Amino acid sequence: MKLVKRIANLGYGSRKEVARMFREGRVTDAAGEVLYADDTPSPGDVRIDGEPLDPPQGLVLMLHKPVGYTCSTRDPGRIVYDLLPPRFRLRSPLLSTVGRLDRDTSGLLLFTDDGVLLHRITAPKAKLAKRYDATLAQDLRGDEAALFASGTLQLESDDTPLAPARLEVADARHATLVLTEGRYHQVRRMFAALGNHVEALHRSQVGGLALGDLAPGQWRPLAEADLDALFAS
Repeated sequence: MKLVKRIANLGYGSRKEVARMFREGRVTDAAGEVLYADDTPSPGDVRIDGEPLDPPQGLVLMLHKPVGYTCSTRDPGRIVYDLLPPRFRLRSPLLSTVGRLDRDTSGLLLFTDDGVLLHRITAPKAKLAKRYDATLAQDLRGDEAALFASGTLQLESDDTPLAPARLEVADARHATLVLTEGRYHQVRRMFAALGNHVEALHRSQVGGLALGDLAPGQWRPLAEADLDALFAS
C-alpha cells in the first residue's frame, strides 16, 4: 500500500491533505529525515509532525469511559469518540466499540478496527466474563446471589432465562456482578426484577483484562500481552 493511502486510512486526512503534508515536510522517519510519497518505510519508522504513526489496521485500545458519554458516532450529546484523537474517528476500517456501555455506566470499554477480533470477543459462545460494580438504592434482600446463579431468572420481554451469573457482595448496597452474556441493560434489569435500583454502575474487567489505574477519560492501546490476558480467564 502506498504511503499516502496508508496515512489517509489512519485518519490523518484525505489523500489530498496527506499529499500536502508530504510537500510541507511534515512526514519524516524516526531520525527526522523527510519522507516522500513514494518511499516505503515500515509503519513504525514513520513520524507525523515528529510523533509516531498510529498503529495500522488491527488496533485495539481500551478507554476508561466516564459517565455521561454515549457509545455512538452520532449523538447530540457527548460521545466516547470525543475522548480519542479526532483522527481515530476517521480511520478506515472504522474503529468500533466492542459492545457498549450505556450513558450512565462507566468503566472499561474496548475499541478495535479488527472485525474478526471484535466478533471473537462479543460472540455469545466466547462467554467472556464481565465484572460490574453496582451501587444500589436499597439494601440487598439476601437471596440475590442464589437467584442470579440459578440460571432460571427470566427478565421481562426476554424469551429465555439468563445464564448463571455470580454475585459478590461487598456490603448491603454494594456488590459485583460477573456476567458471561451481554443483554440490553442486563445488570440494571436484573436488580430491577428483584425490586432494587442500580444508582451507579462501573465495568472493571472484561475477561482477564482489568481497567487498572487508567483514569476516567484516559485510553491506551493494547499490547499482545493485554490480548492474551483478555482471553486468559
